[in-house]
Amino acid sequence: MGLNALEIYKLLPKTNCKDCGFPTCLAFAMQLAMGKVELSKCPHVSEEAKQKLAASSAPPIKTIVMGKDENKITLGGETVLFRHEKTFYNPTAIGVLVSEDMDSTKIEENLKKIKELKYERVGEILKPEVVAVEDKGKGKFLELVKKAYETGKALVLMSENIENLKKSAELTKDTRPLLYAATEGNLEDMGKLAKELGLPLAVKAESIEKLIPLVEKLTSMGVNDLVLEVEEKSIKEIFSSLVSIRRAAILKRYQALGYPVMVFPGKLTTDPLKEALYASIMIAKYGSMVILSQLNGETLFPLLVERFNIFTDPQRPLATPEGIYEVGKPNEESPVLVTVNFSLTYFIVSGEIENSRVPAWLLVQDSEGLSVLTAWAADKFNAETIAELVKKTKIEERIKHRKLIIPGYVASIVGELEEELPDWEIILGPREATHIPSFLKLWKP
Repeated sequence: MGLNALEIYKLLPKTNCKDCGFPTCLAFAMQLAMGKVELSKCPHVSEEAKQKLAASSAPPIKTIVMGKDENKITLGGETVLFRHEKTFYNPTAIGVLVSEDMDSTKIEENLKKIKELKYERVGEILKPEVVAVEDKGKGKFLELVKKAYETGKALVLMSENIENLKKSAELTKDTRPLLYAATEGNLEDMGKLAKELGLPLAVKAESIEKLIPLVEKLTSMGVNDLVLEVEEKSIKEIFSSLVSIRRAAILKRYQALGYPVMVFPGKLTTDPLKEALYASIMIAKYGSMVILSQLNGETLFPLLVERFNIFTDPQRPLATPEGIYEVGKPNEESPVLVTVNFSLTYFIVSGEIENSRVPAWLLVQDSEGLSVLTAWAADKFNAETIAELVKKTKIEERIKHRKLIIPGYVASIVGELEEELPDWEIILGPREATHIPSFLKLWKP
């Protein structure tokens, strides 16, 4: 097991220089012990200390980087079994397969969709990130690799032909593609190729028991950037393997299983709905990369939202900056509404204002990322805080009227708010955001 914070502190310079971004060496040691920072953040640590701290500073699941520029992805690096314990750091990479077995229409469709399918949710762009290219010995593999490379996405190069794999890797080396895959039959050759090119390597076997000796052999060869795949025959078996691998890595720090895991739900079914269902299970427990056989908006979007929710830090809700937001092109006669800065609330409320086609001023109060009711219950969204926001933003300088619309859920603060803002008329708005359009159509300044 790793060292605790005090043991780590004894090995640090203890100068409190703040170069690591923390006020003291002890604070840095505490973050290091929890796996929240890397040892490299301290520029003054000695080589001797680096060696002693290497195991403690490294996450139990190795971090693997693929892709380049804005399409760079990171796999692994997780430190806990459940997100409420701390958080999950690197979202499951979602990708699509293009294979020589597919007809040209499906290949073009998959490559087109991997570039075009993306969605905005609470200010974040959700999209798939990986193209896996499969060699089936029909002589078109390199051509497919070039087409996949043009998408700019991270790549998985899948071939049993070492020469083809080497050529395709050299063509796309700047994207740091994943070589797929080392097996019991080709372990030596694949290991040598991955080491020669300095690229990550997938290693697969029929079970965890058969996977472990392959991993140990590759690491003894000096190949350490690995992605695991267990080719079980049912979703139940794969689920069990994914959980067992994560538990062994996190709880026992078993190095042979301390790597990201990739899965292909399409290997279990040809039904696109079942494939999406299996993918949803694999994202939740604990696939680092999920490769789909096809991309359809109606199944991809729920998977992206699931991933987004799982990999959002539960201790730090998504928040929108406090301030005045213009929805449409409001003028001095436009209504003024107030809400909290929980991002989901902000985007829903602003979206419904847009739907009303009534331009409005939206005041967003910092509630530490809490929703309306939660913030009100925590006394972070009350008459005093709302009045302070109105005065701070100087919204009165932009409008002629003095009418403020507050969420219907906080009806109890109307009287207090009228006392805080005696020159304002406080109007109780709808309880549900979906009623905002019909409410605003009755607006009169």
